[in-house]
This record gives sequence, C-alpha cells and structure tokens, in this order.
Amino acid sequence: MSSYQQLAGAYDELTWDVGYEKRADFLEKLFRRSRIPVHTVLDLACGTGSMTWLLAGRGYELIAVDGSQEMLAAAREKSAPAEVPPLFLHQSMPRLDLYGTVDAAICCLDSLNYLTNPRDVQRTFQRLHLFISPGGLLAFDVRLPERLAALDGQVFLDETEDTYCVWRTEYRRGLCTYYMDLFTLAEDGSWDRSFELHRQRGYSVEQLTRWLEEAGFADVRTWGDGKLRRPVPGEDRVYFTCIRK
Repeated sequence: MSSYQQLAGAYDELTWDVGYEKRADFLEKLFRRSRIPVHTVLDLACGTGSMTWLLAGRGYELIAVDGSQEMLAAAREKSAPAEVPPLFLHQSMPRLDLYGTVDAAICCLDSLNYLTNPRDVQRTFQRLHLFISPGGLLAFDVRLPERLAALDGQVFLDETEDTYCVWRTEYRRGLCTYYMDLFTLAEDGSWDRSFELHRQRGYSVEQLTRWLEEAGFADVRTWGDGKLRRPVPGEDRVYFTCIRK
C-alpha cells in the first residue's frame, strides 16, 4: 500500500501538535531574506494543506503540490478566509511543472527526506530553480542522517478517540523505514486495520548545499528548528534557505 493512502484521512488529527502557526511565523521571517517581495508561494509536498491554507489566509497566493491524491483530496476539502484560494496540483517533486514562476517556495516537515533516491533530490532542486523567480527564496526543512539513525528500533503510538497509529522504525544503510499499523473505529463499533510503509533517507548539510549550488542557488544557509540561529546537535529538523540566482 502506498504512503498516505489510508493515513490521509486521519493525518490532521494525529498531527495536532505540529504547531503550524509558529512554523508559518518562522517561514515569514525567512521570506524577508528574499531579494524580491514575496506574494506568490509554492507549497511543495503540501500534504493535507494545513500550511497552504494558513499562508493563503495571511494574504499570499498559493500553489500547492503533492504526490498523494488522498492527501490532496483532504487539502481541497478545507477552507479558510483567503482572497485567492490555493491552486492544488497532483505532481511528484522531481517532476514539478508549473504554469509560471513564484516568488518563494517552501517544503515543510521533512518531506524532502521522502525522496530516497539522491538523483530525485537533485532533479527537484533543478525544477525548483526553473520555477522560482530570480532573487526568490527557497526554504525547506529536513531531518539529517544522525537524527534518522537515532530513531532505529523505536516504537511510537499516536491516538485519537477513533484512531490508533502504532509505528516502529528501522534504520539501515541510510534509510529509515516506518512500519505503520493504523486502526480506525467503524460505525458498528469494530476496528478496521490497515498498514502503510514509509521510507526516508537522510542527506547531509554538505550534500544538500552542493546540490543546491549545482542547481543554481546561492547564499545557502542553515537554521535551527524554527530558530533564526545556527542548528545545534540533536534538533529534530534543520531548515535551509537559499536564493535563486
């Protein structure tokens, strides 16, 4: 079963503690590093659209892209006060194809780690360079290899009143595999069980910096997890920003 096919329906309830408002505040601080005014934003790997709708409500024009039809369906069902509703597109990251350029692009919650083929990361950076206006900003966060390695052998439980998600992790040869059992409460009181397999690969700061520069980005910088400072060891995520030359 593909990633997020079953999880999409319960994703928002299970990730209630993500803190989208604070992450949006931080992204807006990063937008100020852009060399052009930021009005149009690409939300790459937008998932269920929580960040998309939040930024749209703050006055930005959003194009939101995701590779999961199920996650996009959940995103389209949402609504929020916005002068211009987001445009949602079903595309994979390495095959990004927009109708024009944007002032900034974001990729949140370690979505880039789901590209387990390094070549796909490089292709994604190349496509982003094509569709970000000169002087525009790219901002994304990732989990570094050491953070993914630290998850090896751990078991987690996320639950709501009608959903249980039990997942265990395995780290081998640079890949972190998440084995997820999802239990959802049916109308008759029984529990339906489904299974999903998720994989992420960790990439080093040096690798990502080199690939960004090769794709045509400049002024590559790293930041702490929601902090305007250098990353420190053990942080869950590291943010990158760079400018499209």
